[in-house]
Amino acid sequence: MDIPAPEILKKPLEIPNKILMGAGPANVSPRVLHAISKPILGHMNQELFQIMDEIKEGIKYVFQTRNDLTLAISASGHAGMEAVMSNLLEPGDKVLIAVNGLWGVRASDMAGRYDAQVVKMTANMGSNFTLREIEYYLQTESPKLLFIVQGETSTGVYQPLEGIGSLCHRYNCLLAVDVVASVGAVEFLMDRWEIDVAYAGVQKALGAPPGLTIISFSPRAQKVIFERTTPIKVYYWDMKILGQQWNCYNNVRPYHHTTCSALLVGLRESLAIITEAGLKNWQQKHKEGYKQLKKGLEKLGFEFFVDDESKRLITVTSVVVKDFDWKELVKCAMNKHNVEIAGGLGPTAGKILRIGVMGYNANPYTIDYVLNALKDALNHSRTYKTAKL
Repeated sequence: MDIPAPEILKKPLEIPNKILMGAGPANVSPRVLHAISKPILGHMNQELFQIMDEIKEGIKYVFQTRNDLTLAISASGHAGMEAVMSNLLEPGDKVLIAVNGLWGVRASDMAGRYDAQVVKMTANMGSNFTLREIEYYLQTESPKLLFIVQGETSTGVYQPLEGIGSLCHRYNCLLAVDVVASVGAVEFLMDRWEIDVAYAGVQKALGAPPGLTIISFSPRAQKVIFERTTPIKVYYWDMKILGQQWNCYNNVRPYHHTTCSALLVGLRESLAIITEAGLKNWQQKHKEGYKQLKKGLEKLGFEFFVDDESKRLITVTSVVVKDFDWKELVKCAMNKHNVEIAGGLGPTAGKILRIGVMGYNANPYTIDYVLNALKDALNHSRTYKTAKL
């Protein structure tokens, strides 16, 4: 052989047990870990089709929707954003993107790659959008699609959604919402709020391993997909075919791609856990976890990046980097306590820390441990910064 066998792969695999309290992914429950260790199923096995049907019902529950075109995509949360743009936009279509953090910027980039006319509606990094602002842009720009993020993880901002859907439909506009960091933790009523497409990575408040995206399209959005005058540019995201593999219409199961059967089993188990707990109870435990974290952060003297508490995302709390070295804090929390805390992302890099309370980690014992780790790491990082001066 020209290339020798790599010595590194002859060593036993070791995975450290870390407490993932950044912006995601979060740790998953032992029950989910056990589920994904079960035998692998073939992607065309009837047993896997049954699991996929059960997953669809779970997605409809957490999204609070009856949409037929509801499924999981074999890719991370970015896949949902890509699926929105590739299925709903055709060259020359105008799309309005609400930008108050990295994900609005990313959505603008993606939409532009599908030759759409991108109009940006911007807000400060620590703020959200009002119905009045949204209506102004809908009136003046007449977009085909409005894209907005319910939980902007790069800043820790929460966006209220009630009223936006009916406003969009008054102006003949579709509404797409990124709920990656919010669904399962905060109220989300897809049908009642007239949302046309929503998607989420499963690795945050839903408590599943990363690698899948759940997505749902309203009948209005589905009609737009089927009445396109140009083909969907990316085969992998084509909901006309992928929807058939998930038995969303036509009652057929054609081969589209080899699905991630082990991850689907894990997702099915995480949705079962939420179903057994009750969605409202699952949301309540996230609210209580946020309150506990907030109180602890206040005691430690942290300053919140989002001043208005009503605009704070409860799953990812952002605090200002001020009188401490943030890199040393993150390093100390990880090396000494096995706790992952995230720094800023995109426009907030170096300016904030982001602490997540999601899924299996939204419990008082884990949050207490993390607050103690933060206290120690904060003292260390302040001492480090003073020594440098």
